Amino acid sequence: MEENFANKSRSEFEAMMKEAGRSVQTALTTQHRSFDSYFQDLLNKSEKALYDAFPSIYGELYTQNMKVFKDLYSELRRYYRGSNINLEEALNEFWTRLLERLFKLMNPQYHITDEYLDCMVKHAEQHKPFGEVPRDLKVKATRAFIAARSYAQGFLVGSDVVKKVSQVSLSHECTRAIMKLMYCPHCRGMSNVKPCNNYCLNVVKGCLANQADLNTEWKYLMDSLVVVADRIDGPYNVDTVIGTIHMRIAEAISNLQENKDSITAKVFQGCGNPKISTKGSSSEDKKRRGKVALEAKSSAQALEMLVLDAKGNLTALKTYWITLPGSLCSKKVTASAAADDKCWNGMTKGSYLPEVMGDGLANQINNPEVEVDITKPDMTIRQQIMQLKIMTNRLGNANIGNDVDFQDASDDMSGSGSGDSCPDDVCGKRLSKSPSTRQPETHAIPKQSGHGVTGASSRSLPSAFLLFLWVAFIAAQHLWR
Repeated sequence: MEENFANKSRSEFEAMMKEAGRSVQTALTTQHRSFDSYFQDLLNKSEKALYDAFPSIYGELYTQNMKVFKDLYSELRRYYRGSNINLEEALNEFWTRLLERLFKLMNPQYHITDEYLDCMVKHAEQHKPFGEVPRDLKVKATRAFIAARSYAQGFLVGSDVVKKVSQVSLSHECTRAIMKLMYCPHCRGMSNVKPCNNYCLNVVKGCLANQADLNTEWKYLMDSLVVVADRIDGPYNVDTVIGTIHMRIAEAISNLQENKDSITAKVFQGCGNPKISTKGSSSEDKKRRGKVALEAKSSAQALEMLVLDAKGNLTALKTYWITLPGSLCSKKVTASAAADDKCWNGMTKGSYLPEVMGDGLANQINNPEVEVDITKPDMTIRQQIMQLKIMTNRLGNANIGNDVDFQDASDDMSGSGSGDSCPDDVCGKRLSKSPSTRQPETHAIPKQSGHGVTGASSRSLPSAFLLFLWVAFIAAQHLWR
């Protein structure tokens, strides 16, 4: 009987935890899916516009160099999806390859070797053959892609943290306290009497002490996502930058065509005249001169709505971990406020007198309902706190246009076990706590100043320092065990 009550109370409480976690996961994954769909569609439309317009505008200049353009969009997608690609180098490589191909096509009367092309690139780049487009696009596209990638990844990391934390098992002491809260009234013939609200809060705060320690870093992550969302819809202008890549490329090619003669003369002056080719020259380039008129369909309004919706959801989720006990208690467990003196207080029907404990592991030292060892933090949850720190650091860097290599955030460990029984010593007594026998010690990760990303330098820690923190954290696991 007692074992059945223990198992049933544990199952019900864990189900309530997972249900609450699923709602948060759904909110975050929905935001990720919406933004990801928008961003991928933006990139796809730009690529399609290039494929549709360039053959008729540039003819051979395009058809003989299709792979160069396809490779560019492929690299951009790979970067956004998290591949370890240096975006600036990828863009530089695109312009170099394009210049080599176009220079040969625009000078078909010459036999141009690979060695000559190397010399040509060095001399031509000094004179900006594509105008200011490569530099301008590199600055704007890099910032936009860094922000978009970090923003999308932030939602996934948040969802993954909730998922892993929701799978942490209840401790033996917690299971006993939950059983006493939910089923001891049945043992005493008071099945219609619901638990007192403050009594429930102390039980759940004790059970979810480690989870509440996620609060600080969780809030920083939510705040950082909001700030980067403003960047995406504001200064970084993702809609315009990504949606007009094809137009900037067309502008660059037009600049090269207009300056072909002067660029060629300067290259010949620095590299010498290449040999005359035995092949016949083509007049294709001459047929394809003139300004290019391409249109870009704006989806700025769609992005604005996405950001507004995301900011509303992120703000609502900021206090999830510290409001969870109250949410669980009010949802299915406790009596109404009007019945404060007629509720189950853990021993009988009446008022509940002990004060409500604070949030987090360190505040449970004198919890009258759940015995919590504050010297042994849950390692799975500590790992997830570190994942939140790392992701917030990435967002902080994205906020100021800095790129940070993405790391695997898939650490997974199991929590502690659970217990049973409902004897009189559980249902009829409060836990006796002696402050002299246990020191108020906590292993929460120390608070850092300047959290969030409201300023240019906020939380933009060097990657090497994060690596040092991670190594120290892993070493500390063995000491705590």
